[in-house]
Parts: sequence; structure tokens; C-alpha cells
Amino acid sequence: MEVKQLYLGCLAQASYIVGSDGEACVIDPRRDIGVYLDEAREHGWTIRHVVETHLHADFVSGHLELAAETGATIHVSGAAGAAYAHDAVSEGSEIRVGKARLRVLETPGHTPDSICLLLFGPGASGPEAVFTGDTLFIGDVGRPDLAAASARPAAAPALSPAGQAGSLYDSLHGKLLTLPDEVVVYPGHGAGSMCGRNLSKETVSTIGEQRRMNYALQPMSRADFVAMMTTDLPEIPAYFGRDVEANREGPALLSELAPPPPLPPAAVERLQEEGALVLDTRTSAAFGAGHVPGSIHVGLDGQFASWAGTILPAGTPLVLVADGEDRVSEATTRLSRVGIENVAGYLDGGIAAWSAAGRPLAQTEQITVQELAARLAEGSCRLLDVRRPPEWTAGHIGAAAPRPLADLARNAPGAGAAATPVAVICAGGYRSSIAASLLDRAGTAGVANVVGGMAAWTAAGLPIVA
Repeated sequence: MEVKQLYLGCLAQASYIVGSDGEACVIDPRRDIGVYLDEAREHGWTIRHVVETHLHADFVSGHLELAAETGATIHVSGAAGAAYAHDAVSEGSEIRVGKARLRVLETPGHTPDSICLLLFGPGASGPEAVFTGDTLFIGDVGRPDLAAASARPAAAPALSPAGQAGSLYDSLHGKLLTLPDEVVVYPGHGAGSMCGRNLSKETVSTIGEQRRMNYALQPMSRADFVAMMTTDLPEIPAYFGRDVEANREGPALLSELAPPPPLPPAAVERLQEEGALVLDTRTSAAFGAGHVPGSIHVGLDGQFASWAGTILPAGTPLVLVADGEDRVSEATTRLSRVGIENVAGYLDGGIAAWSAAGRPLAQTEQITVQELAARLAEGSCRLLDVRRPPEWTAGHIGAAAPRPLADLARNAPGAGAAATPVAVICAGGYRSSIAASLLDRAGTAGVANVVGGMAAWTAAGLPIVA
């Protein structure tokens, strides 16, 4: 028996393939399924089963892709209301993978349909591992408010954040924490995911280690746990509800989606006039040096898909700008992972072709933290900090105003709000570049991105306040 974790950094998402005696089961697959097919081929496994631990909100799953490609059976909680062909599992259901077994635990709380999977090796009487989905992470537990992310949220009090937090407490203490300390924990996400608040960078642990180290598993009453889990919840990204419904109804197969065509500058300009958005996926330095006016910048070398899903309006046609066709393909794949399929094309020849065609280039100033400090001292700029509230609370620049990126994306101030030039800062410069592009697009004048962000500010020994 073998367990392979396949971690996708841009979504901070872990999926798994369990193989035994020529058979395999894939748990919580990403939408592009090549990695699972490759693993199965390499080990001589036939993929017989696909399990969804819940209706994912932060990505579109590859369960239908795998079923179509391999004939595997999809297993999902009966509480999910899945509209595609599947095996509806419940407490105690078992899935045989060769000589290994996966046993279902119903663990509602993160979502009403959440399940965990106990793994029993060949001939084992007790579980060796547990796949916890988004119920238990390393260093955290699943947030309890995502039932409200669905496009058709239930109105029952039990499905409110408080109701779900209570169910989560029961699932953790009544089931997962009754397991032996040596049981290995395989979670659905790591640090950076919006499905929790304090996830560790580690992606494997044990029940015993989590019992000792996880703040949410420390001794406390059910009421105290509910209060803790429903206080200061992070924002729910706009695309979460759409992805829940895609995973409930069954997304289109990627093979059915046409690849985006190359577009000359004139066609890109025409699409812009018709309401399309230009999404520039290059580095912040390249974007700052010159870009198509009105572009939104989300760099491909970061949490591209999550932020694209968060800030891009649903259904608006997109035109990609990237450094080469391979990067266009990568961007298209990553967008599809969060259900964004409306890519109308890409700028053929990239920004060089745009410039060569005599089209104007816009620029976004990139400034160092030393230049920022000088401007703040002389009062020649305002500073927006677009990090999340916990980051702000942990330490910020005294002159900064907090404006989390997700909030800014919903309501970017325009020209009337920018009597003084504005600089934008985040942890390392990635989110601030996104924010700067949103402000530019909204008509804010004099926008500058702070290169290196708070990491560079603190490394330079510049002052912060808490």
C-alpha cells in the first residue's frame, strides 16, 4: 500500500492517491488530472475510485474528469446533493482499494457534507491514517461559514456559522480526537488557503501532534469553541459560491473547452471596447514597466488562481497577456481550476507586439521601501496596506491605512479619492501590484507599488507599530 500526496502550491491544496495491489483511489483531485494518470501509470495502478471529502468552494474538482477518463466510481456524501452519477456514502461506508480499505466518517462542520476517510492497510484492524479534507488542518480546523458561500444556502439555524461551528466541535471531539495518537493526518490544505485561518506550512502530521499543538483542539467548552470559530472570520472570496455549485452540479470537462486563440493588438483593443478585461500575468516589474492601459495584473508566479477568482467579475471575457504560449497555457489551466473558463484569447506576441503596433503603454511606478519612507516623511503620498486584518494587527507602518485586497477589489477608489498620490504595500509586493492595477483602472492618479512589501520594510530596519 502506498499514499502519495500531490500538493498544488498556487491553491495551497493537497490531493492524494492511495494505491494497493494494482488499484488506486484519488481523493479530492484538482481539475487537471494528468498528475494522477501519470502516478497510476508509473505504479501500475488502475484508478477505481474517486472520493470528494466535501463540495469544495475554493477550486473546481477533477472528479468528473477522472471518471470520464478511467471509468472510476465517484464517492461523495449523500448530504452533498450531487447531481452527477455517484455513490452516496455515509457513516461507516467502506471503499476497497486492492487489499486496503477506506472507511467514511461523517464530520460536518466545515460544510454540512464534510467527510473524513480512515485508511486501513491490508489486514490491519486499526486505522493507519485519516484523510481529513477541510475538517482538520495542520495547526487549524476548517472555517464554519462556507455553507453561506453556496448560491443556494440553507436557511436552517444548524447551517449558520454558529450551528456549523457546533457541529465541527462535535466532529472533532466525538470522532477525530478519539483516534490513536499515531494515526497520520493528511489534510486538504496548507498555509495560504482561505478555508481556514492559521494553517501550518506543514502538510502532514499525526493526531497526537495536533492534539498537543493545534490551538483549536485545546481543552475548551463547546460554547467557547463556537465563539472562537465565529469571531473575525476572513472574507469569503466571491468565486467560492460559484465553485460549490460547479462541484455540486458537475463542471464541464476540460476536453470540451477550446484553447484560447492568439489575438492581434487590434482584436484585443476591439474586445476591450466591447467590455473584455485584459489580465496581465507577468511579473510586477514587467507590468510596471509597461502594460496595456486598463489591464488588471495578477502575476502567474503566486496564488494566481485564488486572486483571479477573488477580483475578476464573473462572466466577463478575459484576454491574457503572458510571456510566451507556455505561460498562456499555464494561466488558462490555473484559471480553470477555480472555474474561470471565459478566456477569449491572448495577446499574440505579448506586450512587445502591442508596442510594435503603435499602441500606448501604461506604467505603474515601482518604489523601494526607502523611497516610501522618504515620501511619507515629507507627506507627499498616502499609504494603503492591502494585507489581511491579522497581518495588519501583527505589525504595520504607522502612516498606513488598512484596506484588504479583497475589499479593495469590491470598491476601488477612483480619481476623486486621490488628491494625494497613493502607494500600496502588502507582505512581499504580490498583492500590492494587484491592488495598484485595480486603482489605476479605477482612475486613481499617482499610484505606486512598494517593491518587497513589509518584508523589505522590516529588513531595512524601518519602524512598525502593532
